[in-house]
Amino acid sequence: MKKKGALLVNLGSPESTDPKDVKKYLDEFLMDSRVIDLPYLLRSFIVRGIVLNTRPKKSAEAYSKIWWDDGSPLIVLSERLRKKVDNQTSVPIALAMRYGSMTIKKGLQELKDQGVTEVLLVPLYPQFAMATTETIMVLAEELRLEFFPEMTFSSIPAFYNKPEYIEVLAKSISEKLEGLDYEHLLFSYHGVPERHIKKRDITKSHCKIDMSCCSTHSPAHQFCYRHQCYEVTRLVGKKLSLQDGTFSTSFQSRLGFDPWLQPYTDRTIEKLGLSGIKKMAIVTPAFVSDCLETLEEIAMEGEEIFHEVGGKEFTTIPCLNERDDWVRVLSGWIDQWALVDVETAIA
Repeated sequence: MKKKGALLVNLGSPESTDPKDVKKYLDEFLMDSRVIDLPYLLRSFIVRGIVLNTRPKKSAEAYSKIWWDDGSPLIVLSERLRKKVDNQTSVPIALAMRYGSMTIKKGLQELKDQGVTEVLLVPLYPQFAMATTETIMVLAEELRLEFFPEMTFSSIPAFYNKPEYIEVLAKSISEKLEGLDYEHLLFSYHGVPERHIKKRDITKSHCKIDMSCCSTHSPAHQFCYRHQCYEVTRLVGKKLSLQDGTFSTSFQSRLGFDPWLQPYTDRTIEKLGLSGIKKMAIVTPAFVSDCLETLEEIAMEGEEIFHEVGGKEFTTIPCLNERDDWVRVLSGWIDQWALVDVETAIA
């Protein structure tokens, strides 16, 4: 008899803040061909010949600033989410990370040990991207073929525009901003190289990396990270009745010299401060769980930039983490899949 189960998958984290552990983690992460999509020898030269000789110490210092007593915030928050979802669903739930020791293989083995043969893969990212959703799906399939041939997989598609997700995200923002006299709300998303967008254009012609293509309906939007980010901003703005000019979109984290999605978050924060904005808030909807990028790069470095250019109040809105309403949405999708199918679950 077939038995269903779900595997929640997030990004990952080093074992500790020791530079050696951080270097090991960064090597696995940055050598992923869907993160840095360059030929192997060139990727290896850049990552192992340059980046890993300089970045681990700096990254270790950044992790030290946000590390909790019980470990990596991302893993702790993801585990809390898993436990809450597990308590509300009718199927077994396991947790894995794309990078690090909490491997997808271990997560699948945990489900197999419970008799699971049908697995719902749940990448914990609202938007599709090569460096997030796609790399999870590709690795999971490789592991299935080699170690779990008896299993079958389904997957939750990108849920960036699903009403129930937008409702929860908008509510989380509204609660944080209630009574707050802010002047501008910035939606900051994880950055990716522009070439990633064009590589995943299934029409081979639609994506121009400008606002015209993202706002013009196209089948390409199914896999267009940039469109999906701007759509989250638009839908939440509409839900919260935000006025034009009081909110905008930017992209954080870039590496190397190739063009990445713009406008860049750090420069946008600086521009807002220099333009006379004294009170701003920032939200990071590319993640459902807080991590190094949200807790250090945005909450700490972003605030420092804002204050340096004359800004006064900088409010960081937490990710959804283990909010009860978000747990209910995620649990509902999984239960619907278990009863019917994934298309019905997240229609």
